[in-house]
Amino acid sequence: MLILMGYIHIDPLNVDAFVRDVQAISLGTKTEEGCLFYGFTLDDGPTGRFLVAERWRDQDALTAHLARAETLVFLKTWGDRMKGDLQTYEVMEDLPRSS
Repeated sequence: MLILMGYIHIDPLNVDAFVRDVQAISLGTKTEEGCLFYGFTLDDGPTGRFLVAERWRDQDALTAHLARAETLVFLKTWGDRMKGDLQTYEVMEDLPRSS
C-alpha cells in the first residue's frame, strides 16, 4: 500500500477555483480501482495551503490514476501553479489495531 501525505501550496487568489477543480476530480478518483482513500482539504486559506492524504493499493494503481485523462487535464491546468510538499510512504504490512 502507498500513502501520500503532505501539503500543496497554491496562490491564495486561486483557492476557490482550485477547490472546485479538486472536488470535480475527486468524484471519479474515489471510485478508481486501487484508490483506498483520497482527500484534499483547505488547511490555511490565507496562505493557499491544502492538506493532502491519499492511500493507494499499490504503485500500479497510483500510476493508472496519474495516466487517466481527467488527472492529466487537472495536472495540465494546475501543475505549474502548485508547489508540492508531499511524502510517499510504502506500507508493507497493515498491523491489526488493539482493542
